[in-house]
Amino acid sequence: MAVAKMSVAELEEFLRREFPQAFGAGTSIKIERADGETCLVRERFGERMLRPGGTVSGPTLMALADCAMYVVLLSAIGPVGLAVTTNLNINFLRKGMPGQDVLAEGRLLKLGKRLAVGEVTLMSADSPDPIAHVTATYSIPNT
Repeated sequence: MAVAKMSVAELEEFLRREFPQAFGAGTSIKIERADGETCLVRERFGERMLRPGGTVSGPTLMALADCAMYVVLLSAIGPVGLAVTTNLNINFLRKGMPGQDVLAEGRLLKLGKRLAVGEVTLMSADSPDPIAHVTATYSIPNT
């Protein structure tokens, strides 16, 4: 098992400082767990998440998945602000239910010196069935 290089509290502080537009005051995203290999991130339900027809929107799910991948990566490598997404692929599996938080469970599949590959499973909080599956690759800059 990997040893986390950043705790949940350190991750939240780093993200508030470096990305206040997404993680500043009033954010609806909470890191519940991050251990250097996996993470669990929750986005509290809000009406702004919905698209016409009453389902959680694709952009909401993609943004949360990217956030979860960044969280699990930083928990593994430490505060590297310039690590960036180079690829993100999402498969929408079923409707995200209105009124429910969305959970993103991230996992690193491979961590190299320059690239990290991971997957994220997105769930409606009350359902055991995934609403989307994501694979993502991040580029890690020389530090």
